[in-house]
Amino acid sequence: MKNFLFLILFIGFIPVFGQNADPEEKLVYKLDIKQEITKATWRQVKQAFEQADSLGADVFLIHMNTYGGVVTDADSIRTKILASEIPVYVFVDNNAASAGALISIACDSIYMRPGASIGAATVVNQTGEAMPDKYQSYMRSTMRATAEAHGKDTIITATDTIYKWRRDPSIAEAMVDQRIYVEGVSDTGKVLTFTPLEAIEHGFCEGIAENIPEVLEKTGVKKYKIVEYQLTWLERIIGFLVNPVVSGLLIMAIIGGIYFELQSPGIGFPLGLAILAAVLYFAPLYLEGLAANWEILVFIVGLILIAVEIFIIPGFGIAGGLGILFVFSGLVLSLLGNVNFNFEGVDSSRIGIALVTVMMATFAGFILALYLSNKLFTAQSGIFRNLSLKTVENVDDGFVSIETSMLLLKGKTGVAKTVLRPSGKVLIENETYDAMAENGYIEKDDPIIVTKIEATQVYVEKIEN
Repeated sequence: MKNFLFLILFIGFIPVFGQNADPEEKLVYKLDIKQEITKATWRQVKQAFEQADSLGADVFLIHMNTYGGVVTDADSIRTKILASEIPVYVFVDNNAASAGALISIACDSIYMRPGASIGAATVVNQTGEAMPDKYQSYMRSTMRATAEAHGKDTIITATDTIYKWRRDPSIAEAMVDQRIYVEGVSDTGKVLTFTPLEAIEHGFCEGIAENIPEVLEKTGVKKYKIVEYQLTWLERIIGFLVNPVVSGLLIMAIIGGIYFELQSPGIGFPLGLAILAAVLYFAPLYLEGLAANWEILVFIVGLILIAVEIFIIPGFGIAGGLGILFVFSGLVLSLLGNVNFNFEGVDSSRIGIALVTVMMATFAGFILALYLSNKLFTAQSGIFRNLSLKTVENVDDGFVSIETSMLLLKGKTGVAKTVLRPSGKVLIENETYDAMAENGYIEKDDPIIVTKIEATQVYVEKIEN
C-alpha cells in the first residue's frame, strides 16, 4: 500500500519536474562570424538557422569580427537573415567591414563594442583595389535594398506625422560608393565608415556593449540560455582537406597512383587510390566555391588525353602534351578564386602559391612513386613482393612474348589495307595485321614489306617501284 501511494505521488510530481523552471528564460542561439566570408560561412549560417529553428530559439545572435569576403555569399546570408522569423541581433566585436557591413545591416538590431567600426563596403579584389563600377552598382543596390527592408519609423509631432527610414538607404549606399554625398553624414571622395557613436546617431546601431551579456541586457533579455553553433563533422573534414599541405599530399597521391597504374597491367589498387585522392582533392574545393565544373572537366579531359596517347596512339606527341597541360591546369585553377574565366579579382600571389603547390606536389609525387616502386615491390625485400613476379623468362631460354608464327612474317610482302599514319592495318597472305610504318606515311593499297617484328608490333616499309 505504501509503495502504491508513493507511486501516485511520484507520478503527480512528474509534470512539475518536466516543466521549465523559469518560463521567462529565453533560448539564445549564438553563431560566430569571425573569419572571411566564404561559401563555408554561408553553409554554416544555413546549418545554424536550421538548428535554431529546431530548438525553438527565441533570439539568433551573431558575434561578428570580419573584414569582409565574397559578396555573393554575403548576399545569401543577408537574404537568410531578412527572411528569418527569429529576431536576429549582431554584436560587432571589432570590425564589420564590406560584406560584414551588409550582413550586419540585414539584422534586426546592431550592437557595437567601443572602438569598433562598420562600413567600407566597396567591392575590392584580393589586392585591395576597387573593382569596376558594375560590381559597385550591384553592391550599392544590395545595400540600399537591405536598409529599405527595415522600413520606416513613424514620428508624430504636434503639427505633423513624419515617416523616417529606420536605416537610411542613402547612407548604406555611401558605405559602398565614395561619390555619394549625404548631407551632414559623408563627404564626396570618402567611403563611409561609422564609429559606434556615429552609427547610433544615424540609425545604424542600437547601442554600445562590451560583451554578449551586455548585448542581451540591452535587448531586454534578462534570463537566458545560450546554445552555440558547433562545426559539423563535414565542415571539419572540408576544413582539413582544403589545407594547402593536405592538398599537396593529395596531388602526390594522384600522380603516384597514376604512375603505379601505368607500371602494371590491368586496373588495380593504384588507379583506385588516384581516383579517391582526386575526389578528396576536388570535392571540398568545389564545396568551397574554388573548383568550378569546367575546371574539374579540364582535369578529366587531361587524363583522357594522356590515356589516349599511351594506349591508342604510339609514341608521345600532341595528345600527351595537351593531357599533361590540362591536368596541371585543372589542379592549379581549382585552387584559385576566379569566377568562370574572369581572373580580374585573383591576386597574383595566390596564383604563385597555387603554381608552386601543384609543381612541388607533382615532382614529389613522381619521385616518391619511383622510390616506393623499388622499395615495396622488389622481388627480394619489398613489403608487397608477393604481388610482383619473381621469375624472368629469358629469350635465351626459349621464351618469347609473341606467337612464333608472327616471327615468320619478317620479309613477307603485302598491301596497306588502310592508310598508315604511321599506324594502320596491312594485308599479308589474306590475313590482316596491325602495323606501323617505319618511314613516313603509307597510303592505302600501296605495296609493303615487313622489316621487323618487335613486341607483337609489325613494322613495314613501302616497296618503291
